[in-house]
Amino acid sequence: MAARSKTTAKPRPAYRCTECGNQLPKWVGRCPECNAWGTVEEYGAVPIRTTAAGPVSAPARPIAQVDGQVATARSTGVPELDRVLGGGLVPGAVVLLAGEPGVGKSTLLLDVAAKAASAQHRTLYVTGEESAGQVRLRADRINALSEHLYLAAESDLGAVLGHIEAVNPGLLILDSVQTIASAELDGAPGGPAQVREVANALIRASKERGMATLLVGHVTKDGQIAGPRLLEHLVDVVLSFEGDRHARLRLIRGVKNRYGATDEVGCFELHDEGIAGLADPSGLFLTRRDKPVPGTCLTVTLEGKRPLVAEVQALMVDSQIPSPRRTTSGLESPRIAMILAVVERHGGVKLGKQDIYTATVGGVKLSEPSADLAVALAVASSSSDTPLPSNLVAIGEVGLAGEVRRVTGVQRRLTEAHRLGFTHALVPPDPGKVPAGMKVVEVADIGEALRAIPGRRRPAKPRSEAASAPPTPRRAAAPAPVAAYPEELMEGWEPLDSDELR
Repeated sequence: MAARSKTTAKPRPAYRCTECGNQLPKWVGRCPECNAWGTVEEYGAVPIRTTAAGPVSAPARPIAQVDGQVATARSTGVPELDRVLGGGLVPGAVVLLAGEPGVGKSTLLLDVAAKAASAQHRTLYVTGEESAGQVRLRADRINALSEHLYLAAESDLGAVLGHIEAVNPGLLILDSVQTIASAELDGAPGGPAQVREVANALIRASKERGMATLLVGHVTKDGQIAGPRLLEHLVDVVLSFEGDRHARLRLIRGVKNRYGATDEVGCFELHDEGIAGLADPSGLFLTRRDKPVPGTCLTVTLEGKRPLVAEVQALMVDSQIPSPRRTTSGLESPRIAMILAVVERHGGVKLGKQDIYTATVGGVKLSEPSADLAVALAVASSSSDTPLPSNLVAIGEVGLAGEVRRVTGVQRRLTEAHRLGFTHALVPPDPGKVPAGMKVVEVADIGEALRAIPGRRRPAKPRSEAASAPPTPRRAAAPAPVAAYPEELMEGWEPLDSDELR
């Protein structure tokens, strides 16, 4: 009888996602962790490892005995950035700041580096994209020079760690994480493995030294942070730097924050001398005029917890082509198309043969529904060539049935509008407590809102014409709650009826 031969099972191959590092037992077309397609690759057999208990770095203690003072946030010297961070930079925290090329990331962080540097807390600025001379020229332009600010141009991870050992900074700024590579790993800088290794090394150094770290990250064409998604999970704070390169306004939004809220927004203004924080940015979104003009309406939007007064403009002209144009700037095109349909169907404003252009002022992007009512009023104002009062703001979401819905933070929006000198507002029903001295008109649907538009003052006809002309019957307009409106809002004007809007 032949003896049986002993066989050993071959090690099964393992697979890993190159985007997020998720390990899988078999190949799949789409990674279940990051939902990326075509990123799962075979990298070898799964090793069987067992880890034995080892020595601990520090014994576990009751949480009440842990000293929380070592994690107290320190100001960066830029109040708008401190607002988004939750008070400042926490020692040992790692912050990832991502944004499109040319938005002003390097300019902002160089200004932060100079203002945060002190004798007790040195700042090390490492650039992997520019030379030290180029950074010095920018520092001269924005006046970001400090004797406690150290500058190094490196692209090797070992050299960066060597500079950290030599300078012993309290703040490290790395511009950018995609340009640094480790000599111990294969692959070009910016690859998933390189970015993961660089991030892990810098996070480990930050936690051991209590050193705050600011990492600059690139973004892809669709606005996502470049590199493995694991990078966003490793860092403590993720900030998004937004703004149109042709506008002065820049916004920093918190995407992830382990030390504070993520609903704060920092506003900055980019100018020739650098970048400056805006404690009151509403002036950028308004146009100062001597008298009101048709097609403009003001609204109050919320950027995080921050109310901002913005201006919406609309222009209507006779179309010269069979398919009229619908062009938007700073507003969402699908939502504008919906509002135009509601204004035409439930408001009686004929828009079919008109080219319609809608835009915001100052480069601000309005995406929340609270600007719907302002857009509808601006379109109706442009259609009837009737200017709205300059002291009026409109807040509310418009539904497909023509109703005006409530939005969040109405009281906060009205308070901001009243602080800037606006005295009247059109809002959805039940707005809550109204600021003293501000008169609010509640509108339930788009019809009431359009009837609240004051009409142009009609010139008085000469007596001879009035006597000779036969009286023409006029269809009675639908009753409008004009009597409930503030007299100052309607003084010198007449409400538009449905015939005039048509």
